Amino acid sequence: MDSVVQDSADQQPQPQKIQIYPTVTTGVSPFWRDKYERDAMKYWDRFYRQHEDRFFKDRHYLDKEWGQYFSGARGKALLEVGCGAGNAIFPLIATYPEIFVHACDFSSRAVDLVKTHKDYTENRVNAFVCDLTIDDLSRHISPSSIDVVTMIFVLSAVSPEKMFLVLRNIKRVLRPNGYVLFRDYATGDLAQERFSCKDQKISENFYVRGDGTRAFYFSNDFLTSLFKENGFDVKEFGLCCKQVENRARELVMNRRWLQAVFQFSDGLNSFSSTEGEVKVGIIGQDIQELELKENNLKDSMNNNEVDMSEGLAEMFGISPSNNNEIIEVNLKGMNFKIEALSKEYQHTCKSTGLMLWESARLMASVLAENPITVAGKKVLELGCGCGGICSMTAVKSADLVVATDGDTQALKLLSRNVNSNLGPPLLAKLSTKVLDWGNREHIEAIKEINSEGFDVIIGTDVTYVPEAIFPLFATARELISTNRSNSEDQQPVLVLCHVWRRVDEPSLLSAASQFGFRLVDKWSARLSDQSGSSIVSSWFPKDISTESIGDTALIIMYFHRE
Repeated sequence: MDSVVQDSADQQPQPQKIQIYPTVTTGVSPFWRDKYERDAMKYWDRFYRQHEDRFFKDRHYLDKEWGQYFSGARGKALLEVGCGAGNAIFPLIATYPEIFVHACDFSSRAVDLVKTHKDYTENRVNAFVCDLTIDDLSRHISPSSIDVVTMIFVLSAVSPEKMFLVLRNIKRVLRPNGYVLFRDYATGDLAQERFSCKDQKISENFYVRGDGTRAFYFSNDFLTSLFKENGFDVKEFGLCCKQVENRARELVMNRRWLQAVFQFSDGLNSFSSTEGEVKVGIIGQDIQELELKENNLKDSMNNNEVDMSEGLAEMFGISPSNNNEIIEVNLKGMNFKIEALSKEYQHTCKSTGLMLWESARLMASVLAENPITVAGKKVLELGCGCGGICSMTAVKSADLVVATDGDTQALKLLSRNVNSNLGPPLLAKLSTKVLDWGNREHIEAIKEINSEGFDVIIGTDVTYVPEAIFPLFATARELISTNRSNSEDQQPVLVLCHVWRRVDEPSLLSAASQFGFRLVDKWSARLSDQSGSSIVSSWFPKDISTESIGDTALIIMYFHRE
């Protein structure tokens, strides 16, 4: 029987690396696309609730870049669109004491931050909440009264199909020949390149960040066409390129943004979008020729300030732990504080290992209530993710525990969680190791820790990608103990806890059989009557309620090695 099973197993492909999440990027689903649009204000409110006024640098470069538009006639009126926490407003009113600034944002929390700023005064600033795709600006500002509008990394947060509504709204309050000063993300920016390998694309050049806020990346033609079609002439236009070095992380990052000045006029003196080429310096590289427009901002490349939200959080050294939360798990006699990815970031995170799943909670509670299951045994956990709560629970009774995952990010977080929750002598009995199912080198490294095989192998929510099922069982067969025993509770076992998703039960059992695993028992949280003498049912109190389990779709499958 063993030789037949082994021959069958050898015929199966043994990939070098298996990911238990899909690798094909399909973009954001229609449901989430609509949700991000509908709840855009909520996501930005959450952003400012978390970061307040600490996220952006004050934009002192506005005076350096566009000082001629702010100075001159007395009492100029400005409109800051998407004012955020006021990082552009307050440097401007400090530099130009005679200007008056209207400031709007569709995040009420952002506007509150402006109003509570130490330099806020109503005779200099009028701050108000406004969604420029819906609300009429002229209800807050007199028509044709604004000299200059600033739009600094704000239009990119608007759906491209609604951007024209913003420009039409601005025209209602802008004086004839008034100016729009613009700076925003350009196509080819490093942040966009990072989005391209994730399921975060909403539409062409439009993406959602991990926190639910969105970013559009402008091409030269799209931006100039958008403004021209809505009654603006191009006065200045430039593509700014810059290499930013993060020495702490040893990263050199290519940032790209468009900077322009548009004028609201009669359209008789429109700037040609095909005129001229200029040389633009790229910091840290040789001067390169780029197809840019005349009158480009000559000092842009000498300015060391780069203020782009995607860059600050993801690329400029803010700790990834800012996106994490601490989850408390209380089990019988054990209390764990698990660092995991915050729920608000999980919907765009490709790694499933950075979350704490209900199946892991259920199996950890089983091990806490039934320590005899692993007492004195050698335990292996497959795909444990960042939490490792099953392994940390098992190590209290087991002789040896090895917690594994193929995701290096999850393993780093797992190591932190293990070290912060366990102390000696338990730490000495628990090892964390990388293990891509089917990877011969990884398997041999596990065998060096325990050459005799494992008495108990546990996997929670590791069965939902069809491509991973054969490597899962192949790896389990390689690492499970070959010791035989007439006693039921002494036989090597493989325990899987999961919710049925993309793999059905017949397919799973067929794969298990091909690698020499026989289903001995099965338990379902949905069945109210778990009476009988089955192995798994004996792990639970007879009066257990479905409410205490969590996800009622969970099942547990108990296998023996043939």
